[in-house]
Amino acid sequence: MPHPTRRWHPKKLLRSKWTAVQPKEKEKHFIVVRVETDPNNIQRMTDITLEAVFTRRHFTVHWSELSNTEHWKVGWV
Repeated sequence: MPHPTRRWHPKKLLRSKWTAVQPKEKEKHFIVVRVETDPNNIQRMTDITLEAVFTRRHFTVHWSELSNTEHWKVGWV
């Protein structure tokens, strides 16, 4: 049975922890360090910035990318 789609509030997503399913260059664990929202609707997210815990490298993706279970797991596994 598939899991229900998880809905995130921007304040809850900020500082949340994620694990990459297929780590690259020792980057497995990430923290959401920035959440960008629509200027017209503060509860509508557009992009997020993830920081790799090991390398401190940042990259920005669309927030819905985190719902792809082939790439991301919630928490540090």
